[in-house]
Amino acid sequence: MALYRRLVAYLQDPEKVARFQQLCGVEAPPSWKSSPGAAALVESEAPLANGSCPAAPADGEGKGRHRLQGPPTVDEKNEGWHSNGMKNGVVAGETCGVVGPQPKPQEKEGNQNWGSKKHPRRNSLTGESISQEFSIHSPFLYYFFCLGTELGNELFYILFFPFCIWNLDAWLGRRLIIIWVWVMYLGQCTKDVIRWPRPASPPVVKLEIFYNSEYSMPSTHAMSGTAIPMALLLFSYGRWQYPLIYGLILAVSWCSLVCFSRIYMGMHSILDVIAGFFYAILILAVFLPAVDLVDSFNVTYKYAPLIIISLHFGLGIFSFTLDTWSTSRGDTAQILGCGAGVACGSHVNYLLNIMRDPTPEMLPLTMPPLTVALFGKAMLRLLIGVVLLLLTKTAMKKITIPLACKIFRIPCSDIRQARQCMEVELPYRYFTYGMVGFALTFFIPALFGVIGLS
Repeated sequence: MALYRRLVAYLQDPEKVARFQQLCGVEAPPSWKSSPGAAALVESEAPLANGSCPAAPADGEGKGRHRLQGPPTVDEKNEGWHSNGMKNGVVAGETCGVVGPQPKPQEKEGNQNWGSKKHPRRNSLTGESISQEFSIHSPFLYYFFCLGTELGNELFYILFFPFCIWNLDAWLGRRLIIIWVWVMYLGQCTKDVIRWPRPASPPVVKLEIFYNSEYSMPSTHAMSGTAIPMALLLFSYGRWQYPLIYGLILAVSWCSLVCFSRIYMGMHSILDVIAGFFYAILILAVFLPAVDLVDSFNVTYKYAPLIIISLHFGLGIFSFTLDTWSTSRGDTAQILGCGAGVACGSHVNYLLNIMRDPTPEMLPLTMPPLTVALFGKAMLRLLIGVVLLLLTKTAMKKITIPLACKIFRIPCSDIRQARQCMEVELPYRYFTYGMVGFALTFFIPALFGVIGLS
């Protein structure tokens, strides 16, 4: 047991994250002091908010206390509000350059020109935006790991899943979404049960703070970055003709990039990422045999839409409660809503004989020759479809938020403040992304058939 505790403490140590960042060319200003590490979690007098972590006291601060980083106070929330972005379902915010002037070795510490850099992503619902001083010595690694972390954000999901369904194989796309919903739902709920904070900063440099208000264990980025490529390989191999080694290389590269990117960004400890990886493997091992049964039920059972909608909505309401508000509840609701919408859309497709799956006699499938016409049609479907999905999302937000405020008598003068209320957040997220999922699998494919792009 003592060895186990030492191993956990070693893998959870924020100093290990900071060293990995330094190895990859992320440099904090010399004025930063080393964090007391795990001891700060015990010594802090204030309660921890979701995902916030204690940091080392700055010069002049009181002894025996550690400054907490997390969502701002009520007064602070009234400053700096801005429009929403996407994770687990949120469209990516602006990415600002972070290559700043680097100090010369001969300069004294006080004369070093450390520029204050903006974070790539900000928490749009709390207004949390921290300007930290840091320098990037390897722009390639920075953008490389930014790509990796985007593989677990909504910008990627809103491109990848539609591309699979509209251009490759709707059968495969539906199953990937089922796996994604299970993995992300269980991962988000586990975070709010374990309630471990993010790595302390300092010593860790937070290159991304969009999800800083969430808890840390396990890493849901690592879970999705493991489950999706592995499920893609397991479902597609044998159904599609391609060399197995290509699928293995893609799965390992995808998983490794996402996992290492979360450590590079300073958002997770090594233990968070390892736990997320093995948790995703466990979920796949347990639920993978049931995917065919679930998809068949969603598509063919007469009363499937009623059961799907009520079950997913109930899971969003009763799954967990938050000690303080964070993005996790809304993200969970929109994941469940998207899964319900996709399942209901697939059911309607089956009833109307739209986007029929290939028959067993047509398997295995082969990739057709890549021509200019084929590539052009695929990109045109993706462009038109994604624009329609974004318009659907925007229109539903405009309808559901004021309607929920009116039904539950919540003041909507400050929309962003109202969106943090559970009575508004859950139905708004669930029905907005439920309609997005329904449009993804029914409305837009039907439109493609009308305009000759199916």
